[in-house]
Amino acid sequence: MKVVPVIPPDLRPLVPLDGGRFATSDLNDLYRRVINRNNRLKRLIELRAPGIIVRNEKRMLQEAVDALFDNGRRGRVITGANKRPLKSLSDMLKGKQGRFRQNLLGKRVDYSGRSVIVTGPELKLHQCGLPKKMALELFKPFIYARLDAKGYSSTVKQAKKLVEKERPEVWDILDEVIREHPVLLNRAPTLHRLGIQAFEPILIEGKAIQLHPLVCTAFNADFDGDQMAVHVPLSLEAQLEARVLMMSTNNILHPASGAPIIVPSQDMVLGLYYLSIVNQNEPGEGMVFADMGELQHALETKAVTLHSKIKGRFRTVDAEGKVVSKIHDTTPGRMIIGELLPKNVNVPYEL
Repeated sequence: MKVVPVIPPDLRPLVPLDGGRFATSDLNDLYRRVINRNNRLKRLIELRAPGIIVRNEKRMLQEAVDALFDNGRRGRVITGANKRPLKSLSDMLKGKQGRFRQNLLGKRVDYSGRSVIVTGPELKLHQCGLPKKMALELFKPFIYARLDAKGYSSTVKQAKKLVEKERPEVWDILDEVIREHPVLLNRAPTLHRLGIQAFEPILIEGKAIQLHPLVCTAFNADFDGDQMAVHVPLSLEAQLEARVLMMSTNNILHPASGAPIIVPSQDMVLGLYYLSIVNQNEPGEGMVFADMGELQHALETKAVTLHSKIKGRFRTVDAEGKVVSKIHDTTPGRMIIGELLPKNVNVPYEL
């Protein structure tokens, strides 16, 4: 190699400090060493110095070039004034903080945030709880536009002041903006496509993101301090794709095996089992109930327990879609589960 390429000055800056001093990139020192040794070799050759001195200078020039490309790979490590190894060209590329992993494979993006996740069992499957303060920050441009359209502000500066003061109309507009506007939730490491899914945000108090318990399996998430990132799709096309392709309700099956990935686990299974237990000699055994209203009243007054053997009228539909009422030997707990199951002749179940 006859020529050593020199990278642009922006990648090896010289920053002025207070007091007239300068902070410089390590690469400048390494380049300086190459230039100095090259000039010295040139002068020695012009002066027709002895071969041993020229050979020694050539070796030193080669060491300087080696240190520039990969400091410490060959020979001793070149250190700076504070005994710290100088960062060479390969150090700028390799590793987690290198150019590839830090800047090319993943970038910092606008309209995103992250927070700790907590469970949200009252959410629907396609919903997530988004803290109000976070939503206000993420949807700022949309809020400014809506404030302007509704006549609350005439300039961006006025809109900014309204948002900073958190006026009541701002929260109303935030409600309008996030309605039907999905957000993407991502949990690192994203090992398969279900590591990023779309949800409809529900505004909540506090600072933690609420996540539906059933989607935890797909994200491999738990609630012991896990954090998740939120991203806002901006264009209508992006919102549509998020809704059609990435919504959690459209990702019930595992893409690899086709098996369901939205399956109850832990507390949910335990709760269903507890509701369906039948016990002997419980209070209210043998009572008859005409509908769920009577049953709920009896449970509230502790006339029966969830596990008492009772007779209850339960409404289902037949093959023609007509409502059919039958008396079943069952328990209050099983009738509660039955109320939640679909009234469909193709979904048979025993109470």
